[in-house]
Amino acid sequence: GHEWINHSMRPTHLDSSDFRITIGGPDCTRPYASSVLNISGMSYGALSPNAVEALNRGARLGGFAHTTGEGGVSRFHRTHGGDLIWQIGSGYFGCRTADGRFCPDAFAAVAAEDQVKMIEIKLSQGAKPGHGGILPGAKVTEAIAEARGVPIGQDCISPAAHSEFSTPLELCGFIARLRDLSGGKPIGIKLCVGHPWEVFALAKAMRASGVTPDFITIDGSEGGTGAAPVEFADHRGAPVREGLMLVHNTLVGIGLRDRIKLIVSGKIISAFDMCRLFSLGADGCNIARGFMFAIGCIQAQVCHSGKCPTGVTSQDPGRYRALVVADKFQRVANYHQNTLIALKEAVESAGLRAPQDLSPHHLMIRVTSREVRSAASQYQWLDAGALDRNAGSHPAFAKYWGQASPAQFDLA
Repeated sequence: GHEWINHSMRPTHLDSSDFRITIGGPDCTRPYASSVLNISGMSYGALSPNAVEALNRGARLGGFAHTTGEGGVSRFHRTHGGDLIWQIGSGYFGCRTADGRFCPDAFAAVAAEDQVKMIEIKLSQGAKPGHGGILPGAKVTEAIAEARGVPIGQDCISPAAHSEFSTPLELCGFIARLRDLSGGKPIGIKLCVGHPWEVFALAKAMRASGVTPDFITIDGSEGGTGAAPVEFADHRGAPVREGLMLVHNTLVGIGLRDRIKLIVSGKIISAFDMCRLFSLGADGCNIARGFMFAIGCIQAQVCHSGKCPTGVTSQDPGRYRALVVADKFQRVANYHQNTLIALKEAVESAGLRAPQDLSPHHLMIRVTSREVRSAASQYQWLDAGALDRNAGSHPAFAKYWGQASPAQFDLA
């Protein structure tokens, strides 16, 4: 199971480690020049005010983006002006009506803010895919209620499923609607891959409707949270490698891969973790865990109790004052900068010019005590347009592609 990236006898020299990708498909009029490494979604409410401020101020200093989590854009996200990826979950926090439905006017008002660079529709997260969430009423302060559009002191529920769409074609319609309401900003989806036929159904809906997300964030089941049932954290959803490869192959197979950027998350810490995923088809990475370490998380595993000893997840002012924003934001920026420097050195050592130049041929895997294979030969990869010619070239596609329908997530 040991893995490594092979090096070149002719290393390159790169002048900068500021690797960037442009996110925005043909229907996006306001594309975003994104770093290849950004902060993954963690909500205000789950995190303390000081934690959110430190992350966002660090993102501004380092020139990368901060994903809000599904808890909405709070006053603490806005304090320092760092770029935001606004994540919208099934509770539609920050853009909801009193009964929890999606409110287009509220959405348009927040999406128009210059600080909001992209919008991410959260379908599921790796730590608890297919499971809703709850922020206990005791943690719903005035500032949290303001950001989420919910009553103070009442339990805040995130349903397991969205109410605005129930079919792949309806999801494509919702993507197009948000793109229009946001004035052409990039719209993406986040999911932990589950049933493969649902991914196939969504891909068919994209082609049938002509609507594609500008990016897809693929969260692995390795992802963590302070609020997941153990059964879900341990045994639900596809790991990031399998999820990424299924989505990447599907989009290549129907000729849509060049329109959609693939971002991955799920227990990514080091530059090598990033290299592995670039080799398997990723365009960029999101990290939560590493940035939490940067602001002081010691994995005390009491996130749900409000008694976080370092103030990262507590709403108690007496606890979160220990997290000094003026100190921690610099650590956030340092972690980002130094991880990308290590990524630059890895790319140079392989004789390449950019992380996206890494291919399955560069990732080596020891499969037995006597055999080493590259990811290119260890896995099956589809050629462009292959699904239009022969769906039987890969076991998952051979079994489910023909039964997937753009009109429903269930098997036809």
